[in-house]
Amino acid sequence: MRRQIKQFFEADSASGITLLIFLVVSLLVANSPLGPGFESLLAHKIGFESGSIHLNYSILQWINDGLMAVFFLMVGIEIKQELAHGQLSSAKKASLPFFAALGGMLLPAGIYLLFNVGTETHHGWGIPMATDIAFAIGILSILGKRVPLALKVFLTAIAIVDDLGAILVIAIFYTSDLAADYLLYALGIFLLLTFINRMGVKSVWVYLIPGVFMWYFIHHSGIHATIAGVLTAFAIPIEGKKGGSSPIQRVEHAISTPVNFIIMPLFALANTNIRFESGMIEGLASPLGLGIIAGLFVGKSLGITLFSWISVKLGMSELPKSTRWIQVFSIGLMGGIGFTMSIFIALLSFSDPLHQTAAKFSILVASALSAIIGYSILKRLGNQYADKNNK
Repeated sequence: MRRQIKQFFEADSASGITLLIFLVVSLLVANSPLGPGFESLLAHKIGFESGSIHLNYSILQWINDGLMAVFFLMVGIEIKQELAHGQLSSAKKASLPFFAALGGMLLPAGIYLLFNVGTETHHGWGIPMATDIAFAIGILSILGKRVPLALKVFLTAIAIVDDLGAILVIAIFYTSDLAADYLLYALGIFLLLTFINRMGVKSVWVYLIPGVFMWYFIHHSGIHATIAGVLTAFAIPIEGKKGGSSPIQRVEHAISTPVNFIIMPLFALANTNIRFESGMIEGLASPLGLGIIAGLFVGKSLGITLFSWISVKLGMSELPKSTRWIQVFSIGLMGGIGFTMSIFIALLSFSDPLHQTAAKFSILVASALSAIIGYSILKRLGNQYADKNNK
């Protein structure tokens, strides 16, 4: 049994399966007699206040603002490594996933605005721009060797560029009033960490401990605190001592399991506790629901495919070897799995609980449609690919 458990957690699909389990548990709890008690638990405050120091937040806030900063630290590490040595390390390597991700952000946002322009929900245009890396990669990994490695790399690169775009959108458009003094304190810490990096310091704690203080100052500056995770990741050295692992690899190794199997599931558990009520199905036909569903399910697949096709036709990019356009379209469908990131932006977009609930439900529907249809097409194509390799 220990061996089977170890194999499960080491499998690429394990994080996606775990997220799905916690999503289902959250929905079941929300629609059971335990629902009100669970909401009260999430609203319970933990922390302290002393003078000008304020660290007294609800459990839900600690999950969304605190633990998710660690998730964004992981995202920042992935982005930095891809920029240094991976699919984003050169213009030629980055061009196709860059254009694909750009289309997968612009078209969904545009479709959402078409449905919501002039309404009180227009501010949610960033919701369908996001792709959930864990779910998308996890579901793709379930197909195993039936999917060419080039397609997995392509989706990973798109998701990383997409995350970078989502981070910029959150930082620029989803902030409250800025507190310049706290922002300057955070900037000072980031510049200090950059200087320490230049000095060749390799101890990860020299970066992580100031990163906690940077999180505090950014949280009080008005910019969403999770950005501190990305900035801390960008400051950590990517090169290590000769013959040893680099500091950024050590941090990635230390936090990958907690992020995938504790932080992300907790986020899903806390933020998808949707109580099904009469009128919710009808709400899918509202401008908010239609904007999210059409943006994620239609906009993502068309945007990724269209912008990829344009960049290839103009000679700026080239398709991965042995890749067909139907496969690119299928990858675009997988990009429509918004879930974690889309829900995260929805919480930043709306203060009205009714809008938040409607957005969450629409995200779940759109993500489910994208996952089921994308998986089905890729499975069918994958069977053809496997049969061809076995001959």
